[in-house]
Amino acid sequence: SLTADEIACMVGEYTADRIPDYQMSAWLMAAVLRGLDEQELAALTGAMLRSGSVLDLSDISGTKIDKHSTGGVGDKTSLVVAPAAAAAGLVVPMISGRGLGHTGGTLDKLESIPGFRVNLSAEEIHDQLREICVAMVGQTEDIAPADKRLYALRDVTGTVESPELICASIMSKKLAEGLNGLVLDVKTGSGAFMKSRESARHLAQLMVATGESMGTRTAALVTNMDQPLGNAIGNAVEVQEAMDVLQGRGPQDLTQLCRKLTAWMLLLGGLVRRAIVGEAFFDRVIGDGSAMKKFRELVAAQGGNLEQLPSAQHRHEVLAKHDGFLFQIDCEKIGIACAQLGGGRTRKEDAIDHSVGIIFHRKLGEQVRQNEVLCTLLHNDEARAKDAAEMITAACTIAEHPPSQQPLVFEVISSHG
Repeated sequence: SLTADEIACMVGEYTADRIPDYQMSAWLMAAVLRGLDEQELAALTGAMLRSGSVLDLSDISGTKIDKHSTGGVGDKTSLVVAPAAAAAGLVVPMISGRGLGHTGGTLDKLESIPGFRVNLSAEEIHDQLREICVAMVGQTEDIAPADKRLYALRDVTGTVESPELICASIMSKKLAEGLNGLVLDVKTGSGAFMKSRESARHLAQLMVATGESMGTRTAALVTNMDQPLGNAIGNAVEVQEAMDVLQGRGPQDLTQLCRKLTAWMLLLGGLVRRAIVGEAFFDRVIGDGSAMKKFRELVAAQGGNLEQLPSAQHRHEVLAKHDGFLFQIDCEKIGIACAQLGGGRTRKEDAIDHSVGIIFHRKLGEQVRQNEVLCTLLHNDEARAKDAAEMITAACTIAEHPPSQQPLVFEVISSHG
């Protein structure tokens, strides 16, 4: 095993172009095959974090707490949780990513709001946090540059799937926000990168241990991604659904997960002693309109115009093939179908059509009748819609019996609360 100094030296030299790709690839492969122990993981995360600048928010009063999701389908929780937590009294410096493959990205959703700027300088982020306590932005050039280089290399060397490397990548970016606390939403199921609960729990434990070892209060919720979260999948349609939640009329599952995530942010931020009290705080900022008001402030501060969300020109209904219960959804295929419509990307450089999407009308376990509408595709291209509809039909299993009920949150991993 390598010492912390050796790891720091290796990461520094690679970022400065003094270690060639083939040597770094060999080390990455060794890390995948052999795993990293807790000390090595903390050293790797720390070295990646220190390869760039860390936001200094020490002169802004309030506790700085963020939330990060490992990615799913229809996961628009950030759009609700960031303004809700800020309305409840936290400072939320949220740095988000783009969508890739079957998962959507928060930045793509925000950019469906005309005029919304996701690329702010460190100074602009700082000023906005002081002003309204929340910012939702993309990774600036100088945050964890080592991660950008390593991620690109992992992508082409088949070393993306390592839990330790995933942990170091996520945590080095998140801890560069100068946080006091971090809530992680680790997804598991057909629409998540971690398909099994065991692998999700393992990643959650790694990230919590790494965050705590670096002095950041950390909690992870292991959550269910066996069906899309809420009803809308896409970009503009997900912004609209997030606003529904902020106005107290959103889908039950999405509202419930946002409530739990916000509660844990408040708990780590020291505003409440128990998560259940944090949930009451969430209901209050939704009920009195202050969370929605905060979202409007955020959008205005970053140049967005909510009155002009783009909408697709055409509708295409996907019908149930026979009577029964919606038994199973291959959620990954649903995400790919949305990308097929133009709402996601298969390659980093792909452009996105923010107006397209999928609206589900049924959740797992609900009864369906033959020829009833399962979901509606919002599209601008008939051929693409046909392909997407076939994918969705193949992804949805209708059976004679409903599936066994699964909880939305499987467990919480944290030494707090």
